[in-house]
Amino acid sequence: MTNFVKKSEVKNNWIIIDAENAVVGRLAAYISIILRGKNKNQYTPHMDNGDFVVVTNVEKMKFTGKKFSDKKYYRHTGHPGGIKVTNPKTLHKSKPEEILKLAVKRMLPHGPLAKKQLSKLKMYKGKDHPHDTQSPTIVDFGKLNLKNKILLN
Repeated sequence: MTNFVKKSEVKNNWIIIDAENAVVGRLAAYISIILRGKNKNQYTPHMDNGDFVVVTNVEKMKFTGKKFSDKKYYRHTGHPGGIKVTNPKTLHKSKPEEILKLAVKRMLPHGPLAKKQLSKLKMYKGKDHPHDTQSPTIVDFGKLNLKNKILLN
């Protein structure tokens, strides 16, 4: 018999990640696993038992290859012929946290549960964040794998 975690048993931790020189795709994959709760042994697919993730230095993330200038983000206004195209270079100037949010959002399953899980992602420019009272645990993302950080440039 499978044991499912109950809502009263869910304990949400706070994790802080410094995104300086981190590769966007690898960082988004790691964050999506934590938001869903797949890193816990009591993972339940239909429950929100993931942790809160605080990402600092969002404006210092890096892309590999030519993705920073060549990758395209599409969105539609809802009107006929209303397709809008942008790339990370222009998006980085106005909203650098939107790049990571889009990457994480597309790695979560679609639906109401994913919207709730995505709301647990907090992103900030610079090192400062208002979540010190939650006593978050610091994860050194660059030391998890050598490919997680770009050391050049």
